[in-house]
This record gives sequence, structure tokens and C-alpha cells, in this order.
Amino acid sequence: MDMLVRLYDLPDIDDEVQVLKERGILIRRPGAYERHLVADWVGRHFSPKWVSETKTAFARQPISCFIATREKQMIGFACYDVTARGFLGPMGVGEEARKSGVGRVLLVSALRGLRNMGHAYGIIGGVGPADFYARTVGAVPIEGSSPGIYVDILPEPQA
Repeated sequence: MDMLVRLYDLPDIDDEVQVLKERGILIRRPGAYERHLVADWVGRHFSPKWVSETKTAFARQPISCFIATREKQMIGFACYDVTARGFLGPMGVGEEARKSGVGRVLLVSALRGLRNMGHAYGIIGGVGPADFYARTVGAVPIEGSSPGIYVDILPEPQA
């Protein structure tokens, strides 16, 4: 299932960013020189498909990814505009950092990235934790979207 988000109505996360910072957690855009580190971390914690999408984020200018780090170690990431234009994802937080507020800040940061590109709405593709997205940014299901963009949308050439 895919979900739709109003990008002109995102929550303010400035206080949460500050709280995370006080706990030693930084949310930032990675540098191009960190592509291999981010891709390796995503591959260890999530999916090879997500590695491919994450690498695409580094081909964008600015890089269409945010990462969360604690003591120079990655603990989460959120990409946007990689699977398709206007899409959020992939996104994930390491198990040790879940329920810490990191996911919320990464989510809103990436959605702000979409908004800054001029989008009024964003699509969260192939949603896992639908309740999280609904609660955090008011995302709503897109009727009839299952299985969404992840199906083979181009027919095979006929011989």
C-alpha cells in the first residue's frame, strides 16, 4: 500500500531536533564521500533493494537522503525522490534507536526535502508501519495502490 501526505502541513520538529542533539544524535544530509558507508549500513540492516535506492539518492543534488548518527555511527536514514519522483523512501531506523524520536525527525526532514523541491503532496511507497505515518504526518492510504509502484510497470518487449 502507498500513502499520501500533505507536505504543506508538516509538523514542526525543531524542538525534537534539539533534544536529539542534546542526546548526541545528529540528523543531517550525508556527504557524497559517505555513499559507501550509508549503502553498507542500509545493506546490513535492511534490504539489497534499499541499497540500490539509497545509492540513487547520492546522484541527486542536493543529496536526497538524511541520516541519523550517534557517536559517528549511523542509526537511521530516510531517502526521498529515488524510487519515483515525489516518493519518500526507503527509510529505516536501526533496532537500537527505534522509539527514540529518530524516525519521526528523519521522516519529517525527508518530507521537507520533497516540499522544498516544490511538491505539495508526497507519496510514501510500499508502506510498512502505516500507523506511524498516519500518526506522525497525517498520511492516508491511497486506495487501490497495493502493491503500488513496486510491480513491473513496463511490459516485456514482444519478440
